[in-house]
Amino acid sequence: MKSAYELAMERLAKSDPDANRPLSAEQKQRLAEIDRVYQGRIAEREIFLKQQLDAALGGQQFDEADKVRQQISREKARLEEERDDEKERVRRAT
Repeated sequence: MKSAYELAMERLAKSDPDANRPLSAEQKQRLAEIDRVYQGRIAEREIFLKQQLDAALGGQQFDEADKVRQQISREKARLEEERDDEKERVRRAT
């Protein structure tokens, strides 16, 4: 008997037959490059915003510190989403 997960994966494979298509060497290289670029962008934003966070905490501006923490979280999620979208475009390219 198959689990619900296995059944769902089978339905997904039927709805998108290109999903299991092997990647070319060029696509793999491009995906790795995208990971490196976005890893750098995320690190750059975290460094910049953590400096602001440290300044807010040093000045005991706790409301400002919370805003900066939320901004760090939002920007990281946004960049990760951009990275995933770009990687998906590469995977779908023929």
